[in-house]
Amino acid sequence: MAMDDLERLRLKVRLVLDLSAPADALAAHYALYYDPTRTHLYVHEDASDHVDGFVAVCQTGQRLFQPTVVLRTSLDLVHPDPRAAVKLLRQALAPGRPYYLVTTPDLREPVEKVLDIEQPEVNRVYRLDLVRFQPLINVLVVAEQGLGGWPRFVIRSQGEIASEAGVNWHSPHFAEVFVRTMPDAQGRGWGRAVLSACTRWVIRSARQPLYIVSERNDPSIALAEGVGYVDTGAREFAGEGVCRL
Repeated sequence: MAMDDLERLRLKVRLVLDLSAPADALAAHYALYYDPTRTHLYVHEDASDHVDGFVAVCQTGQRLFQPTVVLRTSLDLVHPDPRAAVKLLRQALAPGRPYYLVTTPDLREPVEKVLDIEQPEVNRVYRLDLVRFQPLINVLVVAEQGLGGWPRFVIRSQGEIASEAGVNWHSPHFAEVFVRTMPDAQGRGWGRAVLSACTRWVIRSARQPLYIVSERNDPSIALAEGVGYVDTGAREFAGEGVCRL
């Protein structure tokens, strides 16, 4: 996609996203801010030439052979339009190719008309409540360089990473944090320690930390809430899938 065309489409999409809303944060990151050399953007317009949907297809370092697809549609910026969703996906995706898709839960049915989704999940979107955040200091936590030059915070045991936290993606307004702890290192408070350190770093970068987690992942939800993250009420439908022929 030519740079001029992408910027023109991004200006249109910007009008239908709330850049200050956690619910729109991931969609805005990929549609508006992601590397333009790795982004394809497709826009759907209604009869009055108003944007009522878009798909961003992005090649990420996390999934080299599985582009990330972000889908949004609406009739009046509130209610999703399943017809536009199907049309956009068929325009943007290549038959037989695998993708990782993120959209709103109410677009699941039109998505499954175009893709065979494996292990679909509904994710909660959490944001940090600064009033509840109590930074946890642990001398075992070490800051290292992570993906894209952003730091990650790790605790090592016998030379191996036992727990780590870092940033999945960031925009001018938000950053999504992640945390992983090896099974044999759980129950020691290390996940909370590295997540707290990463969260503190994101705050200092003048961005709002977000934590996105499957509704079925009770331990991860408890960890996030223990650090000071609160449920925004926003939900994402996500899963790996192959575009039907």
